[in-house]
This record gives sequence, C-alpha cells and structure tokens, in this order.
Amino acid sequence: MAAGGGRFFCTAGRGLEPFLEREVRARLGASEVVSVPGKVFFSTEAKLAELRELRSGERLFLRLHKQPPLPVSREKGKMLHEIKSLVTEEPKSWLDVISTWRNLRGCEGKKDVLPENRLPLKRKSEEETNIVTKRQKAEQVREPEECQAEDGESYMVPERKSDQNCGAESQASLEDLSKSSKEEAVANEEFGFSFRVSCRCSGAIAKILTSQEIGRAVGIALMKQFGWRADLRNPDLEIFVHLNDIHSVVGIPLFRLPLANRQYIKTAGLRSTVAWAMASLAEIRAGAFVLDPMCGLGTILLEAAKEWPEACYWGADLSDSQLEGADENLRTAGLMDKIELLKASVKALPLPSESFDAVIADIPFGKKFKITKVFQLLPDILQEMERVLRVGGTIVLLLSQDLHKRIDGVAKHAKSDSPIVFADGAREAAIAKALNVDGNASSSVNGVEEASVSSRQTRFGSLVPDGVYGVSLGKTDAFIHKYKKICTAGNR
Repeated sequence: MAAGGGRFFCTAGRGLEPFLEREVRARLGASEVVSVPGKVFFSTEAKLAELRELRSGERLFLRLHKQPPLPVSREKGKMLHEIKSLVTEEPKSWLDVISTWRNLRGCEGKKDVLPENRLPLKRKSEEETNIVTKRQKAEQVREPEECQAEDGESYMVPERKSDQNCGAESQASLEDLSKSSKEEAVANEEFGFSFRVSCRCSGAIAKILTSQEIGRAVGIALMKQFGWRADLRNPDLEIFVHLNDIHSVVGIPLFRLPLANRQYIKTAGLRSTVAWAMASLAEIRAGAFVLDPMCGLGTILLEAAKEWPEACYWGADLSDSQLEGADENLRTAGLMDKIELLKASVKALPLPSESFDAVIADIPFGKKFKITKVFQLLPDILQEMERVLRVGGTIVLLLSQDLHKRIDGVAKHAKSDSPIVFADGAREAAIAKALNVDGNASSSVNGVEEASVSSRQTRFGSLVPDGVYGVSLGKTDAFIHKYKKICTAGNR
C-alpha cells in the first residue's frame, strides 16, 4: 500500500545530507525535499519496502510537526505550555499521521487509534471516564525517569519516584499499571496505544529545560489528549521530539532499528552509510570492474554489490584476519559469486594495468590501525591505484583530516613522469565544481583550498580531482576524495 503522500524526515550523519537528498529523489521520487544539518525532510508516496531501502540515512520518521524553534522564555511554565501545544493544538494532524503509520505497517484491518469522532474528544461513558480518571490519578504521582539510548536520546515516560535508573523496579511499575485490571486493558486496546517519548534537546532551549522535563510534558499531554499509556519496554509507538535553535520536530520512527543497521553484515567495519556514499560516487555501471585494494572486512564492496549487483567486484588485503572477516560477511550477505577476495599488498597488486573501472578505498588511519605516518605510503598507494584504473575511471578515497591536509604535498611528490598541470582557469573551474555538487555547496568541504587538492600547480599523474566531501565517522571527521583518470599514465 502506498503512503498516500506521507511526510517524512530521515536523520543522517554529518556530511551525508547531500547524499540522502539525492537518494530520496532518485529512489523514492520524493518532493518537497529540504535539508538541514543532520536531517532531510521530504514527501513521498513510496511503499514501506521502498522506504526501508534508503542507504545513506540513519533513522526514518513519519513527520508529525516541523516548525520554527519554540520561543525561549525564562519562565519554565510558559515554555512547557508551548511544548504541550505541539500535541494539543492540532490533534487532527496526529490522527492523519497515525493513519498513515497504520497503513504503512499493514494495520488497516484494526480499529483506528483515534477515530474521527473523538476530535474534539467526546464525553466518555461513565465507565470509560472512571477508567481514564483512575489512570490519570496513577500518573500524577509519578516522576520522570530517563534511560539513555545508544544514540544519546532520552527515553521519557512518567514514572514512579525511585532512586534507581530504569531498572527492574521501574519496569515492574509499568507492568503493574498495564495489568492493573482487565477492564483497563480492554480500554487501552480500544482507545489508545502504549507509547514512550524519545527526546533530544540542544541550543538555547536546553539551557532552560532538560530532556526529562520536555519528555514528561509531552508524555502527560499525550495521555490526557488521547488516553494512551506509557510503556518504556515495548511500546506500540515511539514519539521522537527534537528541539533546537533551528527547528522543532516531532515524529514517529517507522522502524525500531536504524536503517544503517544492515542485516546482511555480520561483522561491521566502516560505517555502512559512509561506505554506500563512497560507492555512489564511483559511477558503477553494469558490467563494470570495481576494486577495493584495502578491503578490510569488505563493507564498501558489500554496499556496492547490494546496490549495483550487475558489476564485478574484487577486494584485496594483506591481513588474514580481515580477509576471513570479509569472507564471512560475503557468505552472510550471499554475495560469494559477486566478490572475489585475494591476499595482496596495495603497493604491489597482482592485477593487470588499466583493468578496473573504479577503485574505492578506505585508507586506514588512526590508533585503531596503529598507523601514524600513512602519508609516507600514499605516493606508492596512489601510483598503484592509478596503474590498475582504466582511462575514464574513478578513484574514491576516504582520508583522515591529516591526510586530507597533506595530500597536496603527497601529490606533488607522487611517482609520476607525466604531471597534469592546471592553468588558472581550469583550476578555478575544478574548484567551482567541487564546491557545487548538484548545486549544493554544503555537500563539499567549505573553503577553496580544502575543496580542491591545491590552489597551486598540482602533479598527480593522470588523476584529476573531482570533488571533496567532509563526513563524520562518529568521534572522528574524515574526507571523501574523488578523482577521475583522464589519460594513460605516462602520457600528457
């Protein structure tokens, strides 16, 4: 069933917003696409299976509200009133979004969560009123409890006073509430869902209110408005609230697990979203030969082969343990017939010259790999990649901040007897191209010198820089560099 023009937003790692923008347009035929730091908003009629196929996003939400930042006031009561209005002022919008959610999740056979005739809420029968009053009295004696999720969000539900964090006692109190009477359970089934509030707060509003206070305010408003009950362990609905200096956003996650959690990857290496973004820049076509000469656990090859299965993939690495992990990942993903693995050094690949259409590599760096002077090896690495790449082919590299800064010097000393020298006009054109991928300057590294390999004369064999993208790897920032091979090495 189609989403019927549903409104969505998807979170993205820093620097991946432009990739997600392009993907929702190409994959979902999305409209009203708007990007802000960390999120992409869009509308689409795509089906649930199509939405699940997004590869550059983290978590996908149905959008309940998106509006300018809430006005900041020193009076907490006034601010909490504004926050509660996100729930109470437009209850019809909640009905519409939950209807879309039910359709997407295949729940059309069940009763509506919020029937039309409950907006505005009709007077309940005496029995129903007693049930709701009983629930609300129980909730009034509870205080907020916080449980941290992996991504730093706060799960908020109205809880009983306790000195413990989200432990057995807190969970038991929720279960006792939900099982307090058979009559109440029937009412919950008919008139509302269980829920929890996941709150993230930053900027000016975070100086006035905590995530706990915001989550509690939203939770109480939901219970009073719709008669829902709180459930931290296994709720029917999770309400996501994100308030900052850019916008106020409320949504419902479509999937419990992030999109970035790939079921076909047994042992994770590079973040799958970054690996997919790198592969998307490699211009892979049917019948193409693609190489990762430092494949590690094979994440880049897995992402590429899943998305572009009609190409042929090769991975090389010197580490037996990494190759074993990559082989296990290939078997888990069912891609043994798509990807060939070999033990070889990236500085001396046992492969013919000009035999690959694309080379994609995550250059190891940092304490994890115990490599502190990778830039000394980069000339040999680049020369060998250049050798096996066909004219017109693409090289995509993931580099550390240090390598990103030093690559100009590396390029000048690269072992090549046919330097490509840019005239000033050509250099300016290359810089403009790097800064305006799809007309979006935010997709590339800010600053002329960072967006291009160099503002000076560059010697890089037959490779021409074709864009630089700053991305986040969590605690570390990195840069994706793209190059095109414009002629055979050794020729001008």
